[in-house]
Amino acid sequence: MDLVLVRILFVALLAGVCYFLRPFGLSSWLGAAMGAVAASAVIVFELRVRALTLRRLIGAVAGSVLGIFGAALFCLVLRSAPLAGSTSAVLQIFVLLLMTYVGLLVGASKGDMLNPAALGTLFSGERPARRSVKVLDTSVIIDGRIADIAEAGFIDGVMVVPEFVLRELQVVADSTDGSKRQRGRRGLDMLQRMQSNPNLDVQIVPDDFPSIREVDLKLLELAKKWEAKVVTNDFNLNKVAHLHRVEVLNINDLANALKPVVLPGEKMSVLILKEGKEYNQGVGYLDDGTMVVVDHARRMIGRSVEISVTSVLQTASGKMIFGKMDENGKPLEPVKPGPVEIVR
Repeated sequence: MDLVLVRILFVALLAGVCYFLRPFGLSSWLGAAMGAVAASAVIVFELRVRALTLRRLIGAVAGSVLGIFGAALFCLVLRSAPLAGSTSAVLQIFVLLLMTYVGLLVGASKGDMLNPAALGTLFSGERPARRSVKVLDTSVIIDGRIADIAEAGFIDGVMVVPEFVLRELQVVADSTDGSKRQRGRRGLDMLQRMQSNPNLDVQIVPDDFPSIREVDLKLLELAKKWEAKVVTNDFNLNKVAHLHRVEVLNINDLANALKPVVLPGEKMSVLILKEGKEYNQGVGYLDDGTMVVVDHARRMIGRSVEISVTSVLQTASGKMIFGKMDENGKPLEPVKPGPVEIVR
């Protein structure tokens, strides 16, 4: 509120000065209007500068200074050129504005390349903000669990969704395949849900890398640029990110870590849904999606059986439970069992 009052006072003060001094021979009211517009432009510039990181700000200042210095050298050449006075003045002003503008933009864009370690603790306050950035990929948005995790407070900082991921979501949502179309629309709904939550900071960023065609590699380059972590449940992206030395938060790893451990000898009931790959095997699934392979259960497809866990196999994509039927394969009532809390 104090800043708003200061800005209003600044606009009123500059408008009043122009009203009484009438710059460029303007009328009092036209001068006041020009002063108010100039003050508003300064406030807009100030708001944009406040949004810059300290590294980008220093880069912009350094680029502007170098641009002005280069413009001064050009102006020395123009002054000695056989040009009319007005033409020379216009060219000098143009060169000054051009070099300053180019230096400002180039310096701001290259500011992130500054080495914070070389400047001591000057940037120490900005490191946590950079490290708290999370880049979301298409698969984790479609999966939807990221919304629940973020709303529960386990994901902090800024969640960044690049526009090329948004375009990929839109392509999936517009697919002629019904399954893909449903998944794409689910991803867009989840993204809208997170954006509508005032406690979450979700940003759509225009950063792109036209020289790179693969979306996964673009994500990794963006994560390097922002010093961010990639949030995904894509197994292949997880492996590639480790090769590029980019930190990854895998939703599947989190889900596996939160499940209780299953020990050999424990009993559980499972609904046999289909035939297994090996001879006479039956396959079922727990409520959390864990695959359960049961020996000699092929004839029990469509029934719930009581099994005893024989072993647990850890794989890169999760865990598999192996078991055998108790009481010589005696089935239970053919109803779906209640939820069983177990961990892969």
